[in-house]
Amino acid sequence: MTDKLRRIGILTGGGDCPGLNAVIRAVVKTAAYDHGIDVIGIENGFEGLIRDRCRPLSTGDVSGILARGGTILGTSNKDNPFRVPIRENGETVYRDLSEEAIRIAKRHGIQLLITVGGDGSLSIARDLGSRGLKVIGVPKTIDNDLDATDVTFGFDSALAVATEAIDRLHTTAQSHQRIMVIEVMGRYAGWIALQAGLAGGADAILIPEIPFQIEKVAESIGDRIYSGRSFAIVVVAEGAAPAGGSMSVRDMIADSPDPVRLGGIGNIVAGQLEKLLDRETRTTVLGHVQRGGIPTPTDRMLGTRFGAHAVKAAVAGENEVMVRLRGQVVETVPLSEAVAKLRRVDPEGELVRTARSLHTTFGI
Repeated sequence: MTDKLRRIGILTGGGDCPGLNAVIRAVVKTAAYDHGIDVIGIENGFEGLIRDRCRPLSTGDVSGILARGGTILGTSNKDNPFRVPIRENGETVYRDLSEEAIRIAKRHGIQLLITVGGDGSLSIARDLGSRGLKVIGVPKTIDNDLDATDVTFGFDSALAVATEAIDRLHTTAQSHQRIMVIEVMGRYAGWIALQAGLAGGADAILIPEIPFQIEKVAESIGDRIYSGRSFAIVVVAEGAAPAGGSMSVRDMIADSPDPVRLGGIGNIVAGQLEKLLDRETRTTVLGHVQRGGIPTPTDRMLGTRFGAHAVKAAVAGENEVMVRLRGQVVETVPLSEAVAKLRRVDPEGELVRTARSLHTTFGI
């Protein structure tokens, strides 16, 4: 296979996260040094494949990027070759340009496309694979919600940011005898909220997997306050919702593969707790700061391992697979299996049980 595979492409799709550059660097260096393979970088995710924004990547291009956040290729969470918005006669219509995207890839001599992304980007890669373009996926998401891998790179960095924020809020909460609500990312999976809440000593953790009752949250925090501890920390995932209610939707983006933009649940929870407890409450929304900045050593290592293994899998002739971590081993799994379902928090799992044993409430 080595003598046949001469050129591969790589793109980064979906939201950015720390560790993307580690993957790009590992792909380029492994391809060049171990196999003599050229790498073509595709800019701004699948938009680059649709608009023909491709450029060669040399080992010099990836020198010094290991510790940099973001992605040197750029990214987009809107573009889907199978549903491209086009203005016609003053209206927006959607066209399937997947065949044109594949033709552009072939025009650049790309024999296999490495797609680095979450469930949305990897689903697009799977569909392109079904049209004849060889693809290998690399899992990326700070939400850590891809079921086929034990962990995704980007999660550890986001977790570190969220935990540090909780640590900082502790001191000001204690100084002012306030309830501090911190809203973290996590649309459909509460891994950041759960683990940051545990690591930061939160008094309440609200996650999408466990619909909460605000009265139960207030009752638990009230018990804490009445026992002499004058402040509290509440960690809320952006996708958390009250029992019988729905997620707090900030906006809808019509031309995005996932149009829902969440936000606001932190302010809602804070306002309700302030009324129920008659205690000054403040909200901090971390937002995109969780996705920015330098990657942790863990994410640099995982991104590097994933990138190197993706090239090795390509050289070995694998196709329509995703690299993953199982235990201590990096291996591959069929893309169809990789995007089949999300990895969500088990409400009865060990981490939730641990939090409950520390008298942390989930609002139930």
